[in-house]
Amino acid sequence: MISEMVSVPLTTASLDGDLVAPGRTPAMVLFAHGSGSSRHSPRNRAVADALHGAGLGTLLLDLLSEREEREDAATAALRFDIPLLAERLTAAIDWLGDRPRTGGLPVGLFGASTGAAAALVAAAERREQVFAVVSRGGRPDLAGDALERVAAPVLLLVGGRDEHVLDLNRRAAGRLSVRHEIRVVRGATHLFPEPGALEEVAAAAGDWFLAHLGRTGSGGRSG
Repeated sequence: MISEMVSVPLTTASLDGDLVAPGRTPAMVLFAHGSGSSRHSPRNRAVADALHGAGLGTLLLDLLSEREEREDAATAALRFDIPLLAERLTAAIDWLGDRPRTGGLPVGLFGASTGAAAALVAAAERREQVFAVVSRGGRPDLAGDALERVAAPVLLLVGGRDEHVLDLNRRAAGRLSVRHEIRVVRGATHLFPEPGALEEVAAAAGDWFLAHLGRTGSGGRSG
């Protein structure tokens, strides 16, 4: 198993990440964290650990530089800059494709909160590389017109007690033309702290990725 800290170079900054790739992994899952979070999010790390157990590789990435994180902590502005976050996810997808050990592998995207919108925009921009998207308590509505251009199957995981976000997910799902599913985790609130809730999220995400990431071409993209 490969486990290393990495740096994804951009024109204006470098983004820190943690890459884990089990031997002969069939795919890589790139995480887009939510509002005010980072690659150290215990919730995303718990999901990543479960994906490793399923044989999938992961890249947990800070979408903001240290300076930008300090700015965002004061203003909360950058976490809602979906074009910026999506552009950086797209760059990370390209970076994975250029690495010897991950190049050529299909990429899945796992987004939480505003990171889910960025993941959907990136999926629309990299239709040939991204083969599945999973949203955890996400804001897919913030992806705007990109929703109609997503080509990968989409799983929307929402807590049953997170009523406002559930409504937003249902509206966004109505704009998707690809195979998609809204799965409600009964009794869960926005961050899924309830016993067993995050485990249900991780299991559902793993099943979705394994069902779709091994496919190529249009096979995994029927609506």
